[in-house]
Amino acid sequence: MTTERIDLAPGLNISRVVTGLWQIADLERDGKTLDARTTAAAMSAYAEAGLTSFDMADHYGSAEVIAGTFRKEFAKTPAQFFTKWVPTPGPISRNDVRHAVQLALTRLQTEQIDLMQFHAWNYADSRWLDCLFFLTELKKEGLIGHLGLTNFDTAHLRIVLASGIPVVANQVCYSLLDQRASGAMKDLCLENEVQLLAFGTLAGGFLSNRWLNKPEPMGNALKTWSEMKYKRFIDTSGGWSQLQGVLAVLNEIAVSHKTSIANVASRFILDQPAVAAVIIGARLGTSQHIEDTTSLFRLSLHPHDHAKIREALSTLTPIPGDCGDEYRRPPFLTASGDLSHHLESMPAPYPTLEGSDGQTKALSGTVWEDLAGFSRAVRKGNRILVSGTTATHGMIDIGGQDPAAQTHFIIDKIEGAIQSLGGTLDNVVRTRIYIRNINDWEPIARAHGERFKGIQPANTMVKAELIGSNYLLEMEAEAEVNR
Repeated sequence: MTTERIDLAPGLNISRVVTGLWQIADLERDGKTLDARTTAAAMSAYAEAGLTSFDMADHYGSAEVIAGTFRKEFAKTPAQFFTKWVPTPGPISRNDVRHAVQLALTRLQTEQIDLMQFHAWNYADSRWLDCLFFLTELKKEGLIGHLGLTNFDTAHLRIVLASGIPVVANQVCYSLLDQRASGAMKDLCLENEVQLLAFGTLAGGFLSNRWLNKPEPMGNALKTWSEMKYKRFIDTSGGWSQLQGVLAVLNEIAVSHKTSIANVASRFILDQPAVAAVIIGARLGTSQHIEDTTSLFRLSLHPHDHAKIREALSTLTPIPGDCGDEYRRPPFLTASGDLSHHLESMPAPYPTLEGSDGQTKALSGTVWEDLAGFSRAVRKGNRILVSGTTATHGMIDIGGQDPAAQTHFIIDKIEGAIQSLGGTLDNVVRTRIYIRNINDWEPIARAHGERFKGIQPANTMVKAELIGSNYLLEMEAEAEVNR
């Protein structure tokens, strides 16, 4: 059987079905630890079938250790190993990043990570950029082959690309139930030659023959973390009856092609622009569907199949927001319905200082605050005032000459200042924008509109001479908390 393959990046040729190892964390619940050698041996059947690409993360239990054992003892042909680094929010040093990468290298028993993917929890805390800049240094050093992102939305992928960080892929949830990646994300990826790695394509197994015409599972009937997570997607997209309607259409197409519902669901996503591969989870040593998965490569959907599927999808309620929002804002579409199993706390982006006059100041620590005698933001009573903000991170310019990227990053910084003083972006009642080039007004206005949709503060935009030749705009904001 010939598997479909694709160049994810120069020198990184992968299977278009990537085997996901997140189920290892589920199998190791309650303090269990899988035997690394026995579980690694179970990976051999996937590689021998041509499914040579494996995806894991630093928090998928012992997945990296198992993959390293497979690589060292069982791999008969070249295999590709993707992992993720998901750091705890807060300050990050170069040594912290190097330690994280070295740990992954040790576990994977390799000298270079094929694809290191990065996740950021809070874009309002701009220290996430430090992580990517330090990872880029380690890529130049040769410890990382290629950089990728995971769960990044369109605005922040734009910031990364415009800032010159060399990412080749973004791993996001993308399925028949979740079409968020099919819009602006897809367009940006095509424009910048970034490819999508789609996870959740089978929605935790719900997009399969197993659930066709079956009663809705509730409570304890949901056995795995994946089932708990993707049942939330089902509920958000319209509920069990809408899912059954989609499954009925998929089954009709599957019968006509003598294949499975799972393969139809996967093939549809593989056929979408910018999608390099789908990631299908494996419960190593417990169950495997290798024969059915590889038969996916023989399946070719006709245009009328695509039309039928899109008609079925029109009955669903779109998943809200952009890619990755399920990890950053309600509704939290995670196994637990919140971030309690991911994070213990979310530190404030900026330190604060109480004043004797009832003011609280948020400080970024830049030299300009002392030199010019100002604060990043000030809170007095319920009012928060944020200073003029440009697209800089320390001494680094962010967003290149992309006015939308600069705008999004500036709003992140404003949001971080407001968070540090006890508010949210929803509390903003006024923004003022000063732009250098009048022709940039529309991408700046559209970015402002994306971030303040539904908030709609009072706003002023004027053309002005700005201090700093790389700044396309400067913005200030006012917020009222508990109004």
